[in-house]
Amino acid sequence: MGIQDFQTFLDSNCAPGGAVTVDLLKIARQVIQRQRNRLNKAQSSHPPLLRLVLDAECCLDRLYGGYFSDWACGGQWNRMLQFLAILIQATELSGADLVVFFNGCNEVPRRSEWIQQQLQMRNKVDNVLKHIAIKGTPPPKIWWTPPVCLRTSLRMALRHLKVSVMCSMDDHHQEVIAYCRENNFNGLVADDGEYAAFDPPRYFSSEQLKLTYKGSLDTKEYLMSEVNKSLGIPSDRLCILAALLGNYILTEQELTDFYKKLNINITGPNKTNIDQSIKIIAIFVKDLPSTDKDVLAQKVFGSTSDPRCFKLHQSVQYYINGTKEGFLHYKTTKPTKGTHKLEKKNPVVNQQNSTEATTPDENCAMGTSRFASETAESERESLDAYNQATANAKAAPQIVIEPPLQSQGDGDVKTDDEQPAAEPAVNGKHSNLSTSSPNSNSSSSVTSPSHPTTGQAKVIDKPVSIPTTVPEVMRTASERHQKGLMSPHIYQILATGEIKLPVLLEDENQQEFPSIHVIYRPVRQMVYAILFNLHHQIFMATKNKEKGDNEKIEVPDIVIKEWVWSKTNPYQTPELIKAEQIGWGVPTIQRLWFGTGIEDKRRRLRGFLTCMKSDTSLMLNISYVPQHLLVMACVLRYIMCFSDKTKILRRQELDAFIVQAFSPDLMNPQYLQDLQLPLVTFRGVQLATLFMAGVETALLANDACGAPIPWLMCCPWLFFDGKLFHHTVARAAVAKNLLELCGGHIDRVVKVDRMRKAIIEGFNPVYARPLQQPIVSNLIPGFRSLTLTSKGLQVNFALNDTQNRARVNRPVNVLQRELIRRPVPSRGGQLEIAGVVVGQWGANYGQPGRIQGPQPIQGHLRGRLPQQLQIVDALVPFPRLNTRMFQPRGGNNALATRGKKTQMKATSKKKSAVKKNQENDMKKDSKNRDNSVDEVNADAFSKLLVKDVNAKEKTESNQQTESAVNGGGKPVEKGQGDASLNVSKTVKDN
Repeated sequence: MGIQDFQTFLDSNCAPGGAVTVDLLKIARQVIQRQRNRLNKAQSSHPPLLRLVLDAECCLDRLYGGYFSDWACGGQWNRMLQFLAILIQATELSGADLVVFFNGCNEVPRRSEWIQQQLQMRNKVDNVLKHIAIKGTPPPKIWWTPPVCLRTSLRMALRHLKVSVMCSMDDHHQEVIAYCRENNFNGLVADDGEYAAFDPPRYFSSEQLKLTYKGSLDTKEYLMSEVNKSLGIPSDRLCILAALLGNYILTEQELTDFYKKLNINITGPNKTNIDQSIKIIAIFVKDLPSTDKDVLAQKVFGSTSDPRCFKLHQSVQYYINGTKEGFLHYKTTKPTKGTHKLEKKNPVVNQQNSTEATTPDENCAMGTSRFASETAESERESLDAYNQATANAKAAPQIVIEPPLQSQGDGDVKTDDEQPAAEPAVNGKHSNLSTSSPNSNSSSSVTSPSHPTTGQAKVIDKPVSIPTTVPEVMRTASERHQKGLMSPHIYQILATGEIKLPVLLEDENQQEFPSIHVIYRPVRQMVYAILFNLHHQIFMATKNKEKGDNEKIEVPDIVIKEWVWSKTNPYQTPELIKAEQIGWGVPTIQRLWFGTGIEDKRRRLRGFLTCMKSDTSLMLNISYVPQHLLVMACVLRYIMCFSDKTKILRRQELDAFIVQAFSPDLMNPQYLQDLQLPLVTFRGVQLATLFMAGVETALLANDACGAPIPWLMCCPWLFFDGKLFHHTVARAAVAKNLLELCGGHIDRVVKVDRMRKAIIEGFNPVYARPLQQPIVSNLIPGFRSLTLTSKGLQVNFALNDTQNRARVNRPVNVLQRELIRRPVPSRGGQLEIAGVVVGQWGANYGQPGRIQGPQPIQGHLRGRLPQQLQIVDALVPFPRLNTRMFQPRGGNNALATRGKKTQMKATSKKKSAVKKNQENDMKKDSKNRDNSVDEVNADAFSKLLVKDVNAKEKTESNQQTESAVNGGGKPVEKGQGDASLNVSKTVKDN
């Protein structure tokens, strides 16, 4: 049992008439029509719209655009932006107004609930990674997990689309419902049982929210009056029912005795059905003689002296505070006139015709929530840079809206046809969301009951003292946090000194690199030092010590609690992380946030670059690193610098990150939607997660330093797409060089090379070793083996490995499976590469009835090696996936076919003659092997390389039958006998 089971009860349609399918856009048009009929146009030129509060935590997958098949690849941010643009366009055309709420609370009383959610998420992550490792395909939607940096990307995208964004500060559920009631919103869109207990004005399902191609926004509406009627309880007793289901205040484990009294089994195989359990509890609530707290405690626990009675009272009061009557009773005073001045909307900037952003007076609308770096000039420059970066972006397609109302042409409905929905605003509409005084707490925090400390929290929660923060900084952090203008971690660090780090899409068992949260911990440590002025405190203590003052200034230890999962500490206790100095005289947080001088601007940017280990000259050269790629370059440089401890990136993977950022397909959502990935790799998922976690950490450092990089230049869709990254990594594995990887565009090669040079400036990059998987064993003495790498075949692998043959029927890498060939016959033969004989071997009949170690691979070697091969350490591409493979057969062919064996009937004389010839051949071969290999060099092979086909032809030909000879009708090849082979003839025979 639990309060979330009440939401399951609503979705199961067990209450007749409790849930009906509706179209939100149609309801919005009906609301406007009713208002027009009721009000005179002279009295109200702008009639009220359908205003809805949307809890983003309940519908992250819906806002992302649905269950994209490639969400595990790292996030498809341009597709997400396109979907949001269409959604917002549809709501605006229909007259609906949305305010999106994100959870920015630490919520210490709910920590055990959060930990349980993270452990469940970790199980999903394990299933996702196991599925990708085994099958190499996108995971099913039942295991959908939010991509890394999704909440941050959604906040920035909604701000970009001029949608109101809010972030809770103390108690998420109470603040959402309080905002809805205080601002007279028409309804709430969520999927949480607690909201149902609050009985909002109208309650819509976010889980069922679907935007159709016709332009309708379909969902379910829960009619709580019908639900109460079905359960047979009055509306004022719904809070008692919710409290008896169990929540974070009074848990379901503490209600076990009560459930046994009602014959409800909550555990075991005979667990009572959820719907039946709720109906039984509803009957108990209905039969209560009174709603008095003491009477309720007596009926539930049998005594008013039970320590659980106090928790029961708190639990019931928690839900009462969210109802209409409870909110009116506990409602705070309305904002003063000074606060209403902050509600003035900022004008929208037109991308096409506007030459100026906003006036200074309009820029002051954000009040104390503005950083000194957010001036009109900087925002105008960032807007121009954004428009230039997205100049080639494909516009979102128009959707079909139902026929408009007859009075729609009078101008009352806001259509805004002259301006596309994807047009960015300087500050969005966030300034009209401030409904509370500029204190550190939100207006709805007063309506929340006192939060008891659970038994688990008493054990694991250790108080940590942090330095006090000046009121000006706290006020700015509070307002920016509440309006969703910066990372929620900033306010949590300043207010409580702890943060919660969720489970990521990573495998804790892999040994390639440490945990992602550990990799970026040094960045967070420097952020802690900046926020609490560690350098300034050390400087003042040193200065007073030199003067010999009696009053010594002690430098406090700045320790922040990080809740992070690990094998040794699965969220049992927080990690105590100490702040580290940034390395130079960084100014105080007040100067970083509010300093208006040129030197302050320079120090803000230097502080951010120092945190990301990117304080170099080329990093700020826009000819090497464009402004909209600065965040990406800093993250990649940080990863490369971290490689001194643990090697992470390979050379071709670094190139793949940069190439996909410069790809013109990055801004084409339709192309990315149609793009098919033949294989989703485990390492690609890990690298995408690592990179996006770095982006989120970089944005945290940027906000801590006073936002030296404008927020428009930090949008992830400007430089990354997970699906395109996977596609580029796969192409990098088979591309001959960077020019081929860039599609033959030399200008793009120059850009990639310059950005790589800026990333690795000042240190010798240490790349991770390519993945080595032995394919076959050595046959030629002195010939260095070849290894299968993500770049291709590297010299160092053996030709006689039968273990891989056993893996043919197992789900392995497609490229590895392409190299697995048929066994080699015992008659001997010769090895050819690109038509050149590089080795020979004699017959090996073995001893009958006896198996001596691993048996040799049979079959001709032609087609077993890639089309292109260079000796020594040169890397070559994989064989083409569309290569036709066959085994020649026929009476005159000396090759042994699969499944056939040549039976030799010979006399003893013939046997002895064969044996002598074999010995002579082996002696001659042993002398010629080394000579034949030494005479071969890379230049000789480069002339014989077969030209690769186009990458698109490779994708189309993946479905063709695999065979043992390279396609294209290449003639003239010697088999294992003396007779020459005609390739065209053998194809026909086969």
